[in-house]
Amino acid sequence: MMRTRESGFTLVELMVVIAIIGLATALVVLAVPEPGGSVQAEAERFAARVKAARDTAIVEARPAALEVGARGYDFARRSDGAWQAGEHFDWAERTEAEVAGAAARTRFDTTGLAEPLTVTLRRDDRSVAVEIRGDGTVHVRR
Repeated sequence: MMRTRESGFTLVELMVVIAIIGLATALVVLAVPEPGGSVQAEAERFAARVKAARDTAIVEARPAALEVGARGYDFARRSDGAWQAGEHFDWAERTEAEVAGAAARTRFDTTGLAEPLTVTLRRDDRSVAVEIRGDGTVHVRR
C-alpha cells in the first residue's frame, strides 16, 4: 500500500505569508504623504511665490502687494495709479495662518524693499514661519 502525500499549506506557512502582507501594508501606510503636502512644503511654496512677486516688482518697475488671510493669500500690482487684483492662492487643507503684528499685508516697492511681515503656518502640531524682511528677502524658519 502506497501512501500519498496530501498537498496544501501548513499553518506556519500561512502565518508567514500573513505577516509579510501585514508588514508590506504598514510600509505603504507610513509612506503615504499628508494630504496637501507637509506644512514645510506649504511654507516653501508660499515663500517661492512671495519671492516671485518681489522679483516681478523689480523687473516690471511696478509695486506689488501681498495680503494674507485665514483662507489663503492674494497678490496685487500697482498699475496706472491703482491696485489691480492678481492671483489668489488657498492654503492647503487644515493649514492655519497667523500673522505677527497688526497688518496682514506687505508691499514690495520697485527696488524690492518691503514692509516686514512674519506669517506662521500651522497644521496639527507642526508650525513653520515665513519671514519677509525690510530688505525684501524671504526666509523660511522651522
